[in-house]
Order: sequence, then C-alpha cells, then structure tokens
Amino acid sequence: MAVLFLNGGCASTALLPMEIFRNAGVLWNLLNGRAPVPCFRVTTASAHGEPAVTDQLVSLVPSCSIDDVEDPDIVFVPAGGLPYETLIRDGYAIDAVIERNAAIIPWLRRWSAEGVKIAGVCSGVALMAEAGLLDGKRATTHWGLAGAYQQRFPQVDWQSDYLITDAGNVFCGGGVNSAADLSLYLVERFGSHDLARECAKALLLEMPRTWQVAFADVALRTDHRDESIRRAQDWIHTHFRLATRLDAIAVHVGMSPRNFVRRFKAATGHTPLSYTHAIRVNMAKRLLEEEEQTIQEISQAVGYEDVMFFRDLFRRHTGIGPSEYRARFGAHLYAGLPVKPHLRPSA
Repeated sequence: MAVLFLNGGCASTALLPMEIFRNAGVLWNLLNGRAPVPCFRVTTASAHGEPAVTDQLVSLVPSCSIDDVEDPDIVFVPAGGLPYETLIRDGYAIDAVIERNAAIIPWLRRWSAEGVKIAGVCSGVALMAEAGLLDGKRATTHWGLAGAYQQRFPQVDWQSDYLITDAGNVFCGGGVNSAADLSLYLVERFGSHDLARECAKALLLEMPRTWQVAFADVALRTDHRDESIRRAQDWIHTHFRLATRLDAIAVHVGMSPRNFVRRFKAATGHTPLSYTHAIRVNMAKRLLEEEEQTIQEISQAVGYEDVMFFRDLFRRHTGIGPSEYRARFGAHLYAGLPVKPHLRPSA
C-alpha cells in the first residue's frame, strides 16, 4: 500500500497510518515472543518525490514519487492543506488546498479506475472528491469542514455524523485523530479483527468506539441509491435497541411491509430483522471489548431481554459465545502487555 505525503495539513495523519500498517502483525508478536509477520508492505510517496512540507516546522521525506508507485492495493490520503501560517492569515480555502496538491488528483483517479482502494481522512477527502471518486457515494470529513464540502461537492452524499464511511472501494475518515480509527478499520477490513486488536494494543491505541464504526461492516459497505431504504437504515441505527415492529418502520418510510422487505433486501443484502440483529451483535462486541458490564447487562443494552437468546445469536454471528469473546478481545488484555527488561525505562 502507499501512504501519501502531502503539502500542508497535519503530518500525524500520514505518519500514524504508516506506523499502524507497518506494525500490523509485527509489534504485538515481538512483545509476546513470537516471530513478526508483516501484513502490509508500505511505501510512502509525494507528488514529485520531494519532501512534503506540512508547515514550517515539519517536512516529510517520502520513499519515492507517486509515478514510481507500482500496483498498490490501497492508497491512503492524509490531511493535505495549507501551511499553518497561511491558515492563520487567510483561513481555510478548499480550492487552495486542491491547487496545492493538484498533481495527486489524476493519479488518484487513475488508480481508482483500476480498482485500487482509496482511503482519505479529514481534508484529504477533498482530493478524493475533486477526483470524482465520491460522486453518489457516502463520505465523511472533519465536522468543521462538512458545510463547506457540501457546497463545493454537492454530488457527494456527505454523512458528517459518521466517523468512518465505507463505500466499497473508497473509505473516508473524519477529523485528525480519525486517521488512527480509519487505519485500524482498514487493518480489520483487509486483515482480521484479531490483527487490528493486537495492533491497537501494541501501539496503545483504542479501537474505534463510535457507533458508526460498530455498524460499518453491516451498514456502510452497501453502496445503493434507494433513499427510502437509507432512511430506514438510519432509523434502525438510531432505534436498534427498541423492539420495533417491521410494519412501523415500513410506515415510517412510506411503504407497505411487503414492498419494504423486498426493497430492503435488494439494497442491503439483509432482511430488516437480520440487519437489526447484525447491528446489535456488533454493538455487543464493542461493549464486550471495552466495558465491564455483565453479559446480562450487555444483552439488555443492545435490545435483548432474553439473555439465552442473545448468547445463541451472538454465537451464530461470531462463532464463539460472548464470554469467550470478552476473554479474547476485552480491554483487560491491555493490562497484560509484557514488558521485557530491555524495554523498561531507566531509573
């Protein structure tokens, strides 16, 4: 994969993804006495192979020029923009950001046309939008830029409430810190949940906690244009804990129950009920990873009064029960990180 170094913006949105991808399968293994197994082959590139100047204090030296990048599977576009001093003086201007990194635009368009997956974060999403990669698709960006982006790129389905959007071959992240969330999401998406969790633990990062990420694998990967079904999806996301009748959701979006079920499955690949179950299970997974609630409490928190039904459903979706899932992925594992003598700080 290729991580771009852009002029302007925040260096951390390029460096942190690079570190996450390079350490996936490596640092956790080393800390636990296992042989490292690198999972991503990472290169860094700037428009012309020259150092990218993020501001007067930082320059990033890439491995190569974008023209020298060969057959990437994924391209990561960090926040690119204007020098800190320019922002203070003139404020943020989308067109100036695009102009400063204009050489990237046709390059992104070319690789996207060849099926390469493109991920961008914060203002880097503007370059993806300018390249036409987001037309008709869900996307997100920094909440403070959402209004300006909506005006500049009205053909994009902006979902600023989402921290991460996944539209198949294009992925977007919100603000600066979401560079880590998006990177870990991609590690999970193209590696495994175990790999992402281990990488996060080794780097002392939190797995993404927002409900948007918990729903990403069932709600955001389907790229469809049925606006009524999108409204139904959004309603289910907000009310997934409630025991809502299917016909009530159908009425909410102005359809008959039979037509609603047919269109929902055509658009999402799920029935409304299986979709709701999948969302609840994903939320339960996050609660099991991050909270200390009992299984009964988590079952109720995601909408199931019958804890035995919840246990059976969770096992059908994940292959293991909720207790075993917590034992494997729970946050308590952070406390068990080994510290080798040569890694201890000196007195």
